[in-house]
Amino acid sequence: MSIFKGKSYFSFIYIAPLLILSSAQLLNAQEIFIRFNQLGYLPQERKKAVIFSDEDISNSIFNVKNSVTNEIILQDTLTNFLGEYGNYPFNFEIDFTKIDKPGQYYIESSGTKSTNFYIETNIYNHLVDSLLAFFRIQRCGFNKSDLHEFCHYYDATSYIVNDEEYFTKIDATGGWHDAGDYIKFLNTTAYATYILLFSYEFDGSKFDFDNNQNYFPDILEEALIGLDWLIKANYDNKLLVTQIQDLNDQRQGWRLPEDDNLLYNRPAFLGIGKNLIGIYSATMALAYRVLKEFNEYEDYSNKCLTLAENFYSLKDSAPDVNTSATGHYQDTKYHGKLALASIELYESTKRNIFLNEAKAYAEAAGSDYWWSWGDINSLSHYRISKYEPEYKKYILNNLNHFKELSNSNIFSEAITDTWGSNSANLGVALTSLLWYDLTSDSSYMNLVLDQRDFILGTNPWGISFIYNIGEESTKNFHSQVAYFNNGKLTGAVSAGPISRKSFNEYNIELEHSFDRLEAFQTDKSVYFDDRMDYVTNEPTITANATAIFVFGYFSLR
Repeated sequence: MSIFKGKSYFSFIYIAPLLILSSAQLLNAQEIFIRFNQLGYLPQERKKAVIFSDEDISNSIFNVKNSVTNEIILQDTLTNFLGEYGNYPFNFEIDFTKIDKPGQYYIESSGTKSTNFYIETNIYNHLVDSLLAFFRIQRCGFNKSDLHEFCHYYDATSYIVNDEEYFTKIDATGGWHDAGDYIKFLNTTAYATYILLFSYEFDGSKFDFDNNQNYFPDILEEALIGLDWLIKANYDNKLLVTQIQDLNDQRQGWRLPEDDNLLYNRPAFLGIGKNLIGIYSATMALAYRVLKEFNEYEDYSNKCLTLAENFYSLKDSAPDVNTSATGHYQDTKYHGKLALASIELYESTKRNIFLNEAKAYAEAAGSDYWWSWGDINSLSHYRISKYEPEYKKYILNNLNHFKELSNSNIFSEAITDTWGSNSANLGVALTSLLWYDLTSDSSYMNLVLDQRDFILGTNPWGISFIYNIGEESTKNFHSQVAYFNNGKLTGAVSAGPISRKSFNEYNIELEHSFDRLEAFQTDKSVYFDDRMDYVTNEPTITANATAIFVFGYFSLR
């Protein structure tokens, strides 16, 4: 979501730190680049990287060395030719799966040396903690937050129904800011909350960590931020608060949320639709099941189930999709989300009517061949498949589509780049993990590793798209909070690459006229680590929620 589309509103000049290529890469006449997972690998898993050049490097020697002793641990030649990419016709895959001893390593070939990476059993724990910390930065209202103060404590100062504004205050404080701006959305808040709850239920052993030692899992503590707001989003048991604030938010100049001069002008949009009923009721039904295990949340969990059932009962009279507010995060379909609501209600009540409706909606939804906040059919198919195995076919359709795309991509990316590509890549990994949990079929586990590694540096630009993870990571997020904190944005995941044609349609005026990544850009895929780029470089709560599930899978607590 754009904060600004030009520079006319700014009175600041900020020179952000640039990503510097290694001296070996700059001084070597023969350009060679090494792309790998900058965080590292688990000892027993498959490990690969990509080496590419503008000159023929066929049969060149590469070494994987111990970073402490400089001992050669593995030596081989470049023979696995992948094809051409952009300005670089010679791309090779290297495999160093044989190295399974924990330690710190680097890759070297023809005088070019990579930065260090680790092979360890617990290297993903800190990453998951960072991804969850991002949500604390996004907190709104009187919730204790990181990197900013209490904010927007008058939400909402009016409400809008059917384009008619009523100047009556309703309590819609709290929740999370969706992205780099200060707008809040029901669609994305519900999705993020659902995934946090789902992660905990999927594997409590990986997600029950309690770093702040308050005897309650950190991930559920954060989910409650979303749930508290979703409960407030109920308006008279008939409508939902679909959005807080309009596009005026993006016309105010860069500021911290506590300094927002729209404090007394933040309207709530009210509406309803089968799509919103689906994701809202699914989240509330799941919340009931997760929280009822904690004695202190018995009443709270019952309230969640009541809301889930009440809103689900409105589905037959509601429009197919909600079209209120500014059109952001606008669904075009609803069957998958209603299927998810139905099956979550069945899981929570065991009433057969919900299972029957879930199957009908899930069949109508089919395979979506994508993943985003609005394309989550695989979640309902996963749940239903535990009762009706035939629904696995819809997940399999998605995976075969993703695998075909991954096999045709030098960096094994499983999607076609468009807005939100990193979230989609993470969704591919999530879908593959659902399949493995259902079937124990590991045929698609390489999709998980490939998308994980793409996010962490095995990509054309050699950038880890997560703040401060890896030595060369995204530095200049499109985030106002980051801007006023010297670029710091713990755990943020950038939106990811998009086609050049699509990017150009937004006419974004970048802060830096010199593109240090130009050599790696192509018509099919561009990425800019520039704070003015709200298309490829803005973080969102939905991408972070998905990342928590995926990277949590690799953690060891």
